[in-house]
Amino acid sequence: MIEMIVLHPHILWLSLGGLLLAAEMLGGNGYLLWSGVAAVITGIVVWLLPVGWEWQGVMFAVLTLLAAWLWWKWLAKRVREQKPADSQLNQRGKQLVGRRFVLETDLINGRGHMRVGDSSWPVNASEDLTSGTQVEVVAVEGITLYVRAVPR
Repeated sequence: MIEMIVLHPHILWLSLGGLLLAAEMLGGNGYLLWSGVAAVITGIVVWLLPVGWEWQGVMFAVLTLLAAWLWWKWLAKRVREQKPADSQLNQRGKQLVGRRFVLETDLINGRGHMRVGDSSWPVNASEDLTSGTQVEVVAVEGITLYVRAVPR
C-alpha cells in the first residue's frame, strides 16, 4: 500500500479530496470544502507534474489558505451588498419604520394603540392626535411605535 502511494501520490490527494468533500456534504458548515478542493487540485497537479512530498504539502496548505481567503472576500462583499431590510428579518417593529397608517382611535396625551395588520401596537406621539389622522412610524422602542402626523 505504501509503495502504491509513493509511486502514485496523486491517488492519495484525489482520495483525500474526495473524502473531505464527502464529509463536507454530511456536515455542511463549509470547513472542509476548501481543504477538499485544495486536495483535489494538488492531486491533479501532482498527476501532471512530478512534485516532491515537501512541495505537495506546501501546495496543499497554500491552496487551502488561498481558497478560504478568496471565499471570505467574496462572502464579505455579499454581506455588504445585502439589502438593509434583510438585517431586520425577525424584527417586525423595525420593519414598520417609515410606513404610514391611519389611526382608528384618538391618541390622548400622545399615547394610545394602533392596529397594524392583525395586531395592536402601543403608540407614542409628541402631540394628541385624533382618529382618522394619517401617521408615519418614525421609530420603535421595544414594542412601542413612535409616530408623527403626516402633513396633508
